Amino acid sequence: MQIMVNGSPTDVAAATLAAVLDELGYGGATVATAVNEAFVPATRRNLALSPGDRLEIVAPRQGG
Repeated sequence: MQIMVNGSPTDVAAATLAAVLDELGYGGATVATAVNEAFVPATRRNLALSPGDRLEIVAPRQGG
């Protein structure tokens, strides 16, 4: 299915947020996620995704 990931159209085979994160290489990373502009806590990563959903993935950064 095609979803938007950080503003780019992306084809994924997975159907849940957790599986999409694994598929995109974020499986073991600490990231914040939002689906359709709604924050998704790490405890709800079993959320089902639908074609056209907008997924934002943000990794923490150090800076000053």
